[in-house]
Amino acid sequence: MQHDKIVVGLDIGTTKICALVGRKNEFGKLEILGMGKAVSEGVVRGIVSNIDKTVDAIKKAIRQAEEQSGINIGVVNVGIAGQHIKSLQHNGSITRASQDSEITQDDVNRLTNDMYRLVTPPGSEIIHVMPQDYKVDYEEGIMDPVGMSGVRLEGNFHIITAQSTAINNINKCVTKAGLEIDNLILEPLASSMSVLSEEEKEAGVALIDIGGGTTDLAIFKDGIIRHAAVLPFGGNIVTSDIKQGCLVMQNQAEQLKVKFGKAIAEEASEYEIVSIPGLRDRAPKEISLKNLAYIIEARMEEIIELVYAEIQRTGHGDKLAAGIVLTGGGSQLQNLVQLTEYVTGLDTRIGYPNEHLGKSKIEAVKSPMYATTVGLVLSGYRSLDERQNRNSHEEEVYRPAPEARPAVSTPAPAASAPAAPAEPKKPSGAGKFFQDIISRTKGLLINDFDDQQY
Repeated sequence: MQHDKIVVGLDIGTTKICALVGRKNEFGKLEILGMGKAVSEGVVRGIVSNIDKTVDAIKKAIRQAEEQSGINIGVVNVGIAGQHIKSLQHNGSITRASQDSEITQDDVNRLTNDMYRLVTPPGSEIIHVMPQDYKVDYEEGIMDPVGMSGVRLEGNFHIITAQSTAINNINKCVTKAGLEIDNLILEPLASSMSVLSEEEKEAGVALIDIGGGTTDLAIFKDGIIRHAAVLPFGGNIVTSDIKQGCLVMQNQAEQLKVKFGKAIAEEASEYEIVSIPGLRDRAPKEISLKNLAYIIEARMEEIIELVYAEIQRTGHGDKLAAGIVLTGGGSQLQNLVQLTEYVTGLDTRIGYPNEHLGKSKIEAVKSPMYATTVGLVLSGYRSLDERQNRNSHEEEVYRPAPEARPAVSTPAPAASAPAAPAEPKKPSGAGKFFQDIISRTKGLLINDFDDQQY
């Protein structure tokens, strides 16, 4: 049962490294058993830049999650982001041996696996292959070709690549922390699992995850992801602007943004002033909240315009009936929803990762800041489901007939005679001939016999 399994998500972000331990209850909702968080000092714009600092932060976050949950963590689902992420469309096809037999799930899997063998630019590799639709012979727009008849099976695929060095650095950090990676997931995909509904994905929606160092974009239409991108701008660049514009320290600029920041300057009062403690033997500095809002609005408007330009470039700007969903720590800025609607003209809401969450003692996890980490746990469960379905399907398809099944390699009882036959009799030539006829009438493909491994 799923609620007997425990999944851990590890978000290696620019500002924080967060680990979540989750378990699904009997109602299918996710219960958070433990959470660990550490300041991230070795990651810049989603890319690991210092191995040792990142490993120390991972260990600290994992240790906190273990203490809170009482579970020893060994395997994690890790997110990946950064400007190196590329998204492309590709078409692939296979030719089947017989038109009369039905297309099976193995045919679809074979076509999908072929996409992982595509030649990519040097230094990059494929991390996700997601089917868009299929074409059987001359019939287009097929979402599920299993069970149909045809010779040529084609598919349109959405392929996401990442830099090999970025992947290797993440693997190195996780391994040095004493952990093993189960799945490496693109962060906007993980965030979409925790904050988007199936209705929004069907109608058309753009997810914008504003993190500390990057802004992630994922576009969905007809229930399928159509585009993904990562922009190298996030909340940290807003903090940097405040630091330079108001001549304050970095931590003071972050506090000003979080506590008093507004994304629309007109909403700030001209008469509100915040006093900031000065440096040693210096008078306190007074900051106008109106000027603070002007700085934030200028940068956030630029980020939203860049994201909207990416949406328009894909041709989906006028197809998003569900508009935009903002999530991530940067989405908590006051008036950001209104600014996004003003710039893009699309309906906008804040995405909270609480739709799939059950009762939990850790209320902080319901913040948009943890949308990616919650999504990593959910994606871990989805991967478990896919593996279980694939294994059960393989057992059903490839299970040999009783008379041809090889001996099971289990220890024999002590009293058993050593001369007992280790394998059943092989069918005679005539028996094999009729057995082949029976097998062909079951609709199996000719090349399936070559692929079977007994």
